[in-house]
Amino acid sequence: MRKCLSYDDVLLVPQYSDIKSRSEVNLENRLGNTSFPLPVISSPMDTITETEMALAMNDAGGLGIIHRYCSIAEQIGFVSYENVRAAAIGVTGDYLERASALYGAGIRIFCLDIAHGDHFLMRDAIENLKKEYGAEIHLMAGNVACRNAYERLSDWGADSVRVGLGGGSICSTRIHTGHGMPVFQSILDCARADLNTTIIADGGIRTAGDIVKALAAGADFVMLGSLLAGTAETPGESFVNKRGKKYKVYRGMASKAAQKDWRGTYSSNEGISTTVACKGSVAGVLEELENGIRSGLSYSGARTIYALQFKAQFIKQTPAGQVESSTHILRR
Repeated sequence: MRKCLSYDDVLLVPQYSDIKSRSEVNLENRLGNTSFPLPVISSPMDTITETEMALAMNDAGGLGIIHRYCSIAEQIGFVSYENVRAAAIGVTGDYLERASALYGAGIRIFCLDIAHGDHFLMRDAIENLKKEYGAEIHLMAGNVACRNAYERLSDWGADSVRVGLGGGSICSTRIHTGHGMPVFQSILDCARADLNTTIIADGGIRTAGDIVKALAAGADFVMLGSLLAGTAETPGESFVNKRGKKYKVYRGMASKAAQKDWRGTYSSNEGISTTVACKGSVAGVLEELENGIRSGLSYSGARTIYALQFKAQFIKQTPAGQVESSTHILRR
């Protein structure tokens, strides 16, 4: 039985750098035919991405994916704006009708959004969509945890794959099903495949440092949920608690609350619903993350994501090292 690594288990070794300023670092990466200056994607969750978030992500250089947990008409309303590129669909039910309506509204990046992407329904959906639209669309499939699953989705025709299963902060899949892998290990494994299919690290990311580790391990983009939760651009009204502090709801799409809201019932319970403190505009959050990512690349002497992946040297750290890596004055 092998040991698998999570983000906290590793550190990147600092290397010689001739980078004078973080502005020299270029974080640009491509998703199909489109370049994105910031390799960050907002998650297709009903408490994360609707129109406002998608537009804000575009302004910051990233990508927002409109969630699918609504009627087709409502989703079309969310995407009917210039610079909203992105939308999620399922792999059963009305997914072909939804895809047709979204395509007509100008969407060309489709996220096939299911919890267990290594599934025959995913294969059928990819084949059907590619048969209908061919190279005109980009298909983002997932989620998967293992290299062989990543290779299968690639063979089926996925253009990018969301890698990570059960690592989200509000996801309880591993608890309820006993399945999953640390997301960092999943990225390492998938990146060893000899494929050009874009890897999107999804889940388990809590800091800019985790983003740097994900990119260094082989991810091309990262998908964020909790780090963006509570910002002004997320869907839902804020509320004030007894102490006068503002909060917003953040929930997993496999939670009871989310399933009941969008389909009137629930099956498996693989997520939770909680509240997070309001953070202000997402632009400020993304700016802080971008600054951290740029600094991270500079510590490896890397001006691009590709250079980071080529140069990256990881070490394992002990539990004592993990404590030392944290702001541990509060532990005294």
